[in-house]
Amino acid sequence: MPREHRPAKSVRVLIAENRSTTRGALALLLGMEPDIEVVAQVGRGDEIVDAALTRWPDVALLDCDLPGLSGVDAAAELRKEVPDCRVLILTTFGRPGLLRRTLEAGAAGLLVKDGPVEELAEAIRRALTGETVIDPVLAAAAAGEQGRP
Repeated sequence: MPREHRPAKSVRVLIAENRSTTRGALALLLGMEPDIEVVAQVGRGDEIVDAALTRWPDVALLDCDLPGLSGVDAAAELRKEVPDCRVLILTTFGRPGLLRRTLEAGAAGLLVKDGPVEELAEAIRRALTGETVIDPVLAAAAAGEQGRP
């Protein structure tokens, strides 16, 4: 969207995804939202904090599987170094304990990365308001884990 049609204050987003095509597609689609501006893109977990300290994002979208440092571990570091940045972890599928580890790392949520971009944009906005945002399928899987003997 042209700069003159954007609100005065856009949500600044950092994307960390190891596949450049996925990272670029996310940046392009989110950049089409009138109130979202992608300010940084990185392909490794150990690049996240430096990028955040340079670009000061409001929200960081971190793939849980990144080379160098996992998204969950990077989330914990990012929360220490840039505490005002809200973190959303993206995953392809739920794994045992992932939701618990995500929340313990201080992330604001856990989402499936291949969901509709409109839902991701809305999750970014909700996280920015202080909400914890968890994909319902991942939440149900986590609840099922807790019910096992």
